[in-house]
Amino acid sequence: MFLIITAVLFGIYLANVVLGALAGAAFMSDVGELLFLGASALTFTVAILKSEAKRTRKESTDVQGRKQ
Repeated sequence: MFLIITAVLFGIYLANVVLGALAGAAFMSDVGELLFLGASALTFTVAILKSEAKRTRKESTDVQGRKQ
C-alpha cells in the first residue's frame, strides 16, 4: 500500500517537472515540489522498512520451524 502511495506522489511530482520543463506550465511551486518529493521519499522508506520487518519475521524460524 505504501508503495502505491509512493508511486502516486512521485508521479504527481514527475508530471509537474515534465510540464514545467516542456511547456513552462508547472502547477506547483518549489515548496510544493519539495513536499511531494519528501512525502514520496518518506512513504518509500516506510514501505521498505515494513518489507524488511516482514522478511525478518519470516526468516527468524529455525530448521524445525520454531521461532527463535
